Amino acid sequence: MSRILVVDDEPQLLRALKINLHARRYSVLTAATGAEALDLAGRQMPEAVLLDLGLPDLDGMDIIRGLRAWSPVPIIVISGRGSALEKVRALDAGADDYLTKPFVMAELLARLRAVLRRPPTGQPPPKAVIGVHEIDVGAATVTGPDGPVRLTPTEWRILTLLLAHPGLLVPGRDILREVWGPEQQAHSNYLRVYFSGLRRKLEPDPARPRHLVTEPGLGYRFEP
Repeated sequence: MSRILVVDDEPQLLRALKINLHARRYSVLTAATGAEALDLAGRQMPEAVLLDLGLPDLDGMDIIRGLRAWSPVPIIVISGRGSALEKVRALDAGADDYLTKPFVMAELLARLRAVLRRPPTGQPPPKAVIGVHEIDVGAATVTGPDGPVRLTPTEWRILTLLLAHPGLLVPGRDILREVWGPEQQAHSNYLRVYFSGLRRKLEPDPARPRHLVTEPGLGYRFEP
């Protein structure tokens, strides 16, 4: 069951979308403000976002950019702004599709099915390089100048999660949820310990990491 985040400050439209999506067996999250939308997206990890641009607190373009800073989730804009310029701005900011209000529900659902059919972009590449180390994800091996480097299963899970999002911020709470489960999202000390180990094994200078980078208070980033 795909989880869809619907962001709109019109209660009637929000209710209509929720009913129609539930009828087609989607799981639905709803938000009436930009702040609520970004919070839900970070905690619930939807498979797609339906986003109105005219929200009371944040401009929709800023929400698109905020999501794109760390997530490849498909974004379909549903907006009363119908000008070509607005569409170009939204698509350039990172939206995947744009539908002008009022719209036919069947068309919105068809566009949603289309973005959900796309191959996921959050898969780690089959091979990667970190400094002088070659990573073979399929074979689960790391090879350095002195031969194989052993990673623990937990280190592997963290590393492949970062490799799947090169150059993008991965929030610490998302790593904790994916690796240890939702009940462990507050245990940021886990991350400090495991990233220290990964850097000792993979970074040329663990004290000054170039590839496994910490964004203080936010999360971590893999820089190729």
